[in-house]
Amino acid sequence: MASSASLKILSWFIILSFNYIAAELPSISEDDESYSDNSGDLNPNSLERSHKTSNSQHTQLKSFKCYSCDPPDCSHETICHNAVQCWKSRVRESSGVETVSRGCTTKSEQVIFMCKTPSFTAYHKRQASGLYQVDCCEGNFCNNGSFPELPPVYKEAYTPYSESFIFALKMVAAILGPVVVLGVIALLVLYFLKKIHQNRLFMESRMDPEQYYVTDDLLRATAAGDSTLREYLEQSMTSGSGSGLPLLIQRTMAKQISLVECIGKGRYGEVWKGVWHGENIAVKIFFSRDEASWNRETEIYSTILLRHENILGYIGSDMTSRNSCTQLWLITHYHSLGSLYDYLNHTTLSHQQLMKICLSIANGLVHLHTEIFGTQGKPAIAHRDIKSKNILVKRNGTCCIADFGLAVTHTQTTDKLDIGNNPRVGTKRYMAPEVLDETIRMDYFDSFRRADIYAFGLVLWEVCRRTVSNGIAEECKPPFYDVVPSDPSFDDMRKVVSIDQQRPSMPNRWTSDPVLSGMAKLVKECWHHNPNVRLPALRIKKSLIKLASLDNIVILEDVEVCV
Repeated sequence: MASSASLKILSWFIILSFNYIAAELPSISEDDESYSDNSGDLNPNSLERSHKTSNSQHTQLKSFKCYSCDPPDCSHETICHNAVQCWKSRVRESSGVETVSRGCTTKSEQVIFMCKTPSFTAYHKRQASGLYQVDCCEGNFCNNGSFPELPPVYKEAYTPYSESFIFALKMVAAILGPVVVLGVIALLVLYFLKKIHQNRLFMESRMDPEQYYVTDDLLRATAAGDSTLREYLEQSMTSGSGSGLPLLIQRTMAKQISLVECIGKGRYGEVWKGVWHGENIAVKIFFSRDEASWNRETEIYSTILLRHENILGYIGSDMTSRNSCTQLWLITHYHSLGSLYDYLNHTTLSHQQLMKICLSIANGLVHLHTEIFGTQGKPAIAHRDIKSKNILVKRNGTCCIADFGLAVTHTQTTDKLDIGNNPRVGTKRYMAPEVLDETIRMDYFDSFRRADIYAFGLVLWEVCRRTVSNGIAEECKPPFYDVVPSDPSFDDMRKVVSIDQQRPSMPNRWTSDPVLSGMAKLVKECWHHNPNVRLPALRIKKSLIKLASLDNIVILEDVEVCV
């Protein structure tokens, strides 16, 4: 009995093994868990049940009819026969375009590639990134209806710039960033060094308590007429100039002055804004090699009766030592608007301003050129370096003449002509033709006065260019800007002015303006090639007053009309 039972079990095992091999692979993989649970049960009853279940599944595989169509829009549908499974899908390409399709699977071994596992209910296959989705089903025309949906696309924030452009910006920032930071640091260092320098100069000027606590009684300027120094300054702040302060006071000024900032540089040296007993002053610091100019200017400013509202006010001169270097100081009144050249560069003028500037310069020139007779008279003075940079603009709109380093004096009673021993020459751009061709009479004082008038004519031309008429004003330019270089040589100017006899051009708009038209005629008489034809300063002043009276808008003050 035992042997027959063993043979029976062996025969059943062989039959089950054959059926198992012949069975469909998908049906085996469908129920892995069930198989795993029953794999240990090898009794005949369990094997028999497994055999029956496998045969049942194998016999349940049916064929279906499915809809079939091609992407992208599935517009032409056909019918697929003998399908094991039906499916429908939606695919999103990398460009974002979506396509749909329907179809069927006719072979059971293809199911694993399309839907992975068979099922009697609908199931999905979706890529994690959401690029495609396939819905598989079993049943006739079960793939009809709407297509599966894909998850929304989460787009990155739109930027109007390409990656290469952004990369280039980052590179520029990486390069320029440190440069800008270093530049800011350098500016801050320079600023603090400047402040330290100013504080040091300020402390140096107050090292001596006796100088700091100076009183009005200690600084009695007896030569100024029994007035205190403060009263003298208040009286002279009109920018008038006499012989300056007493010599003893001048020799102590440098120690009492605090230099604030440099406001100008030139071939002679520098001009600094300073503070002296609470008053703003200008300090012209000469290089030691230009001592002759300092001596000459000090001598001219010390001339008796030179004081005039249109001559730069003189306070004093001093010689001091700073940082082991000898400095020659000339102290004058301070005018915050700067030179006429700087003023014209950023300001246009009305007819009223034009006349105020021109008349004030003419007033100063008349005072210089005129000799005053008396026991304490004033010699006639020729400036020899009239130009817009040597004329300062005051707060009230008038001007005053500065820089007398090249001045020439003449006394009629003694017929003495004092040229001085300054080897410096004037500004070539403003030199008269007789100076350029060296035909000027150096022993005749009127020759120098007429050279001043020529230069004054060029200054008038500069001022007229910046005067508005019909809403138009020309750009500020120096004379002969269009025919000579920015720093012309002596030969350049001689060819243009003396040989070719050229003069700055007059804009056409001047002819339609009565004031500017009259100014143009006056300017031409000032810069005439023949020195003897040029008008004297007093005649120019009277012509300006007459010209101003033609314009009802121009209002002249009494001091301007007085001749």
